[in-house]
Amino acid sequence: MTPEQYCQDKTAASGSSFYYSFLFLPRHRRRAITALYAFCREVDDVVDADSMPEIRRVKLQWWRSEVERLYSGQAQHPVTRALQPAIRDFDLAQEYFMEIIDGMEMDLEQQRYATFRELSLYCCRVASVVGLLSAEIFGYRDRRTLKYARDLGMAFQLTNILRDVGEDARRGRIYLPQEDLQQFGVSEADLLQGRESPGFYQLMAFEARRARDYYQRAHDHLPAIDRPAQRAGLIMSAIYAGLLDELEKDGFHVLTRRLSLTAFAKLWLAGKTVWREKRRSRHHPGTDMD
Repeated sequence: MTPEQYCQDKTAASGSSFYYSFLFLPRHRRRAITALYAFCREVDDVVDADSMPEIRRVKLQWWRSEVERLYSGQAQHPVTRALQPAIRDFDLAQEYFMEIIDGMEMDLEQQRYATFRELSLYCCRVASVVGLLSAEIFGYRDRRTLKYARDLGMAFQLTNILRDVGEDARRGRIYLPQEDLQQFGVSEADLLQGRESPGFYQLMAFEARRARDYYQRAHDHLPAIDRPAQRAGLIMSAIYAGLLDELEKDGFHVLTRRLSLTAFAKLWLAGKTVWREKRRSRHHPGTDMD
């Protein structure tokens, strides 16, 4: 199996919404973003493994060393070998990969967040930094696009947190800020025991509005000239925002089940976004950066 095939299989097997946006990219950008996503899956799998925390720390340290080997041209793992041409072609910063690992390491050290400010640091490391790397791969001309990428990463991670409240609680993790739980009268015990207290819906609706604010801010930052190049991110945005809508329509019953969009729904949202963006580009001409 080639490194590229390894990354492709890793991405497809995850069932991630990101996979559907990659389908619409030119080949060289698709290979790069697939390798980046596979890297994120690999380090995330380390944190979610059932092994002892000490073993997981050792494995994350191995990945830090592997990133150093990647940037010295000595990558060993299929994922980093697949990333080798990407870091050269798209000038991907080494410190961003290290920051992603920093975020994963936070999951080993911190299972609660007192404030949204604390949570924002985690979201920035595990998602906004990925957004910045993705923006480099997709291409941009206006640096305001980097603000779009950062905010969109925040929106995605907040959506993931809302979807996974129950699943994370069963692992002993609570990402929802303690200050927000207190505001709506929701206790840690409610979440850990899968109990929907009277204020739970209001809490989730509050967090969903915060996520939507980040989606809006992201789109407000994106210059028209970069919309064609950033089309894959816009597809991701449509799918993740669609998931957020479904969570709300379902009543935020996330403590006892994990809701996800069907493959058909994701493809439909992807196709709808491509059609809308092509229609927009006819009225506001731009140049694709293939």
